[in-house]
Amino acid sequence: MNRTTKLLMLSDILMLTGLGLIQPILAIFINDGVAGGSVLSAGIASTLFLVTKSLVQLPFGMYIDRVNNKSRWLLVGTSIVSCVPVMYMFIDSIYQVYIAEIINGVGSGLAYPAWVALWSANVERGSEGFEWSLYSTSTGLGTAFTAAVGAAIASMLGFTATFMFTSVMCLMGSGIILMLDREERVAVKSFASATPG
Repeated sequence: MNRTTKLLMLSDILMLTGLGLIQPILAIFINDGVAGGSVLSAGIASTLFLVTKSLVQLPFGMYIDRVNNKSRWLLVGTSIVSCVPVMYMFIDSIYQVYIAEIINGVGSGLAYPAWVALWSANVERGSEGFEWSLYSTSTGLGTAFTAAVGAAIASMLGFTATFMFTSVMCLMGSGIILMLDREERVAVKSFASATPG
């Protein structure tokens, strides 16, 4: 694995593991802790996220294939996603949940195509199966571990603490993308200055 794929994997481990903290409790939070919340509205919120993500990522995927600053767009997407758990700390209406999930869908729709484009360009040829398996295993085990931890934190410290921990982990994942983006810009500048013009 090269440095870019390692950083992409580490970022996603932090992002997905962080989001794993709230996956098992989000429907409970919406049903019990939000005015107008119900199991049905939790399902609607999930639908809004998935539809928004799907509508954003297809056209954005075509755009990201034509630009060089993929890590910058990945940073924008992961930063948006990292803000959503903070929003949940202040939500008290189901309509605010819907807005948060639409914003989450936009962030995910920007992040996913950029992440996949960077990963695909940097995965070692001949090791694709192993590198994808390592990624899937790492993120899967991390998310499985934090699902139980997230439920425990919510039980002992409340929803706000769980959302705070989630946001911190997501911001750490975004920080890794910031580091990758800076390295990419330095490499582009070095290449440009070394190219006779």
